[in-house]
Amino acid sequence: MITAAKRLDEVKEYYFSGKLREVRQMIAEGKKVINMGIGSPDLPPSPAVLDAISGSFNDAKAHEYQSYQGLPELREAIASFYANHFGVSLNPVNEILPLMGSKEGIMHISMAFLNEGDKVLIPNPGYPTYTSATKLVGGKPVYYNLSEANDWEPDFEALEQLDLADVKIMWVNYPHMPTGAKGSKVMLQKLVDFAKKHSILLVNDNPYSFVLNTDQLSIFQAEGAKDVALELNSLSKTFNMAGWRVGMVSGNATLIDAVLKVKSNMDSGMFYGIQKGAIAALNSSDEWFSNLNETYNKRRELIFTLADKLGCTYNRNTAGLFVWAKLPAGIEKAEPYVDSILYDKHIFLTPGTVFGSAGEGYVRFSLCASEDVISQAIQRF
Repeated sequence: MITAAKRLDEVKEYYFSGKLREVRQMIAEGKKVINMGIGSPDLPPSPAVLDAISGSFNDAKAHEYQSYQGLPELREAIASFYANHFGVSLNPVNEILPLMGSKEGIMHISMAFLNEGDKVLIPNPGYPTYTSATKLVGGKPVYYNLSEANDWEPDFEALEQLDLADVKIMWVNYPHMPTGAKGSKVMLQKLVDFAKKHSILLVNDNPYSFVLNTDQLSIFQAEGAKDVALELNSLSKTFNMAGWRVGMVSGNATLIDAVLKVKSNMDSGMFYGIQKGAIAALNSSDEWFSNLNETYNKRRELIFTLADKLGCTYNRNTAGLFVWAKLPAGIEKAEPYVDSILYDKHIFLTPGTVFGSAGEGYVRFSLCASEDVISQAIQRF
């Protein structure tokens, strides 16, 4: 009998993979399920992006294997994007590595820097992939709790009380998913100082800076960050290109080279046309961001109305594609509550526990549904 590798004993199927199968089955049975659980943008990329990919098909090298480091002009566009929007200087030659989505970067970074038994600081609540990637390479997750009382920022006094001797990586994610907490430059500087003190690789996962947010933060705005930090970013949410799988990791040349050693053994470069589309996206005008946020702001106001209908409470001053809300008074468990809404009202929401034990008592609403669809959801209550 052929058995799977023991490393798979340490991880579960991704929550949305299994739950969306159930949702698809309900739809197949004729139930009109409204999916407000997953953050998959339903809006199209800009016409300039679509023109760039379609116009690239007849280029001489369009269908060849591409460089593991991406087109030089893509790395230059990323560097310009960081300079223009974050005020950060990155060398496009050796401090930027394009990725097939930032999710693969989480795995590549874990493979590049973790040995068996190394510990990893992971936010709770936080993105589940930080945990699964850590376990798949033999690392040990060490969770640090975030709380609403502390604006979902790290408690540095509590961090100092942990046994940090074997900690190799610390994952952070601001603007934060799932809570939408924006973070601050003061917090980022504290994180860099903490990482330096304890010789920890600090990785900021930063795909939500431009969604319902006007104060863009990068870990590299903190003094000394390049000595100890990497930053992931993505075009999925900012430019409605989730299915295109375009991301990047930035940092000093030595750290980037380590990630490249993994990546170059895992794929053969991103499709040429997608890179051309990414360049067009990165060169978008300010009008693109303002129009995108106008749409999401209208949707968020309707989500607030839906949350009010349910008796949930929430913070209106957040960033990102989601509304993170506390369950109605008297309801303690998120998963049974979310399932009851799915089966009774045919609306799929995400229980906070998907993101860790500190997510118990919360539910997450996605803004990736049209105003008409959100209005339908409201009417069901």
